[in-house]
Amino acid sequence: MTASRQAIEHFMFDAFPHSQFTIEDAQDRTATIRRPVFAEDKRPGGTVSGPTLMALADTALYVAIHATLGITPHAVTSSLNINFLRRPAGDQAVLAVCRLLKVGRTLVVGEVSLYSEGGSPDEPVAHVVGSYAIPARAADAGQVG
Repeated sequence: MTASRQAIEHFMFDAFPHSQFTIEDAQDRTATIRRPVFAEDKRPGGTVSGPTLMALADTALYVAIHATLGITPHAVTSSLNINFLRRPAGDQAVLAVCRLLKVGRTLVVGEVSLYSEGGSPDEPVAHVVGSYAIPARAADAGQVG
């Protein structure tokens, strides 16, 4: 069971009304989201803060899970590891490109590459690997949402 981009947008913006990202693409095992950079997202020196990048990566994983398993509101982050590779541009939106590596019954593992919009696809600003625990009831029923 999968969820469409429109269904995911409806769920996300209903559940998280202050969300400041857009879903560029959401398909089975993948998602791309975009977030503009605001003044409150910047750290001293004018670059995008680590917590902003981590939140965007976590959101991209969550969106990819919905696109793959259907709307799964109770899926929760169980791990998130980020490597900061380059200084993100403080005046450009950030793109998060997610690919799910393993989709199991109770655990999903994925990776996210983060880019400054307009930057080279060969030069991510960060690389993230994360996992989500899938609620037992949804996994046992073979259906989520």
